[in-house]
Amino acid sequence: MKTRILLSFLMVILVLSISIALLGYWVIQKDIIGRTDRKVIHDLATARTVYTAEIERIGQALKLVSPNGNIEALKDKLGVHYLCYVTVAELGSVRSEIARSAGEKARPVGGTRIISVEELATMGDFPGKQPIEIQSTPRARPTSRTTLNLVMAKEYAVPVLDGNGAVVGVLYGGRAINRDYSFVDHVRDMVYGRDMYKDKPVGTVTIFLDDVRIATNVQNKDGQRAIGTRVSDEVYRAVVEQGGTWHERAFVVTDYYKSAYEPIRDIHGGIIGILYVGTLEQPFTDMAREVMQLFLLSVVGVSAIAVIFSFVLAGAISKPLTEVVRASECLASGDWGYQIDPNTSIKEINSMAEAFNAMSLGLKEREASLRVSNEKLASTNKSYIDLIGFVAHELKGILASAVMNAYAVRDGYLGLVNFKQRKALDSVTRNLDYLDATVKKFLSLGRVERGELPVHKTSLNLKKDVFDSSINSLSPMAVKKSLKIANEISPEMVVNADADLMQIVANNLVSNAIKYSPDAGKIKVSAHQIDGMIEVDVYNDSTPMSEEQRAKLFQKFSRLDNPETKKVKGTGLGLYITKQIIEKHGGTITVEPREHGNSFVFRIERN
Repeated sequence: MKTRILLSFLMVILVLSISIALLGYWVIQKDIIGRTDRKVIHDLATARTVYTAEIERIGQALKLVSPNGNIEALKDKLGVHYLCYVTVAELGSVRSEIARSAGEKARPVGGTRIISVEELATMGDFPGKQPIEIQSTPRARPTSRTTLNLVMAKEYAVPVLDGNGAVVGVLYGGRAINRDYSFVDHVRDMVYGRDMYKDKPVGTVTIFLDDVRIATNVQNKDGQRAIGTRVSDEVYRAVVEQGGTWHERAFVVTDYYKSAYEPIRDIHGGIIGILYVGTLEQPFTDMAREVMQLFLLSVVGVSAIAVIFSFVLAGAISKPLTEVVRASECLASGDWGYQIDPNTSIKEINSMAEAFNAMSLGLKEREASLRVSNEKLASTNKSYIDLIGFVAHELKGILASAVMNAYAVRDGYLGLVNFKQRKALDSVTRNLDYLDATVKKFLSLGRVERGELPVHKTSLNLKKDVFDSSINSLSPMAVKKSLKIANEISPEMVVNADADLMQIVANNLVSNAIKYSPDAGKIKVSAHQIDGMIEVDVYNDSTPMSEEQRAKLFQKFSRLDNPETKKVKGTGLGLYITKQIIEKHGGTITVEPREHGNSFVFRIERN
């Protein structure tokens, strides 16, 4: 019992521990990892703001420049890589869509654009102009390109107006993004600082031209800036092809980052690149793992304490309960009045022990009372059995003489009798026959009550040895009621039973069928084999019995209370004795109502 109680406690502890551990894991994931996801989205918005601000800064600087001066000398002061002034007449041949848009709209325009190879050839030398070698990158789209010759630039154009407000020219300048690390490092330092984790930068910022990194602080395996590496195919499809923003865990060159990507568009809305920010995932997963380990250690520690407490509590509960079980076994074995100790450390068990002790004493007193009652009952029953046996035995001898003499007088062996005398003697002999049958039933009842009903089984022909003789002996009763009796038992049907006892069964069932059948009714006796047994069916026409009536049959001195039974004398012993005999043979007997009558069905062992 202690083991079962302990196992129950341990199961509860295990379920709670697992539930708490899962809850802790969910909370840690939601708090640490979820907070990281939200932060990287905010970081992307910050990078976008800084990127836009740099374009505006170029515009603010250009607004201070006079197109009539030496603008080439101002490039370094303005922080741009190229600076040009074109007249309205030259504007149509300018390759910059930003400059053309500013001239057409007569207002400043800023944005991002791609500088073609042909245009680069006409421009002076500046950082980032050199081609970028495209690197093989895991998870990137398949490509046959090996070199990136295009340049992405942040550019601003300011229209120059005459006194009438008409555009006479456009001043435009820009800064190449290719290999320009000032922006990506500025955003990284502002958002993430320069923290490293296991020799890897915690935060990274990248600008892609199409899918190629042109400015980044992401490092390759050699610890160098991963210029020329490419974005993963999954991100490219989501951002460049579908124009969406991508916030997910992403593989960036060598490691997984909590990343955010969004498209960089030209002034016409076309997607020409990608802006990326990301934070290294490993510090957060390591932190989550460490917190989870500490949490699990706490859960294990608390669980261990709970297990120890459960062991102690299981012992405290099981010991008195074991005593209760032992006391129950003592009661079951007849040791009435057994007492258990009601003084334990558990109040509820003490109450149960006190209730058990009271019950035990009550059972002892009741057992003593029952013993006295049983002794009285046994004595009374013995007197009843002795009386039945004595009366039946005494009446048997007297009746034998009375029956013989009555039949001798009626049949004229002692002299002729007239019609009236004959009629009176017929009544006397019928009553003597009934009394003789009653005495025989009481003799059988006495044997049943004393347990003196031995069964001597022999091989019996069910039709010839049992039911034929019974039907023949009772046929005068059937003739008087014009009954038709059909014995349909097969002549080959053989059972293993006591001949005398089976004759009593047959006589009782056939006699009852005759008594309770209406005049000109039908009686049928049949039998067949079922599962190694012989099932005998004794049917007679009559009113089908209700379930309530069937429940009263086979009880000692029990008779049905209906118009049919009131017309027939009976003791209520025949079916009781029949049931006892069938059960002595290891069989069963029931009554089954039919459409126009009832069948008494019994099963008995076949030979």
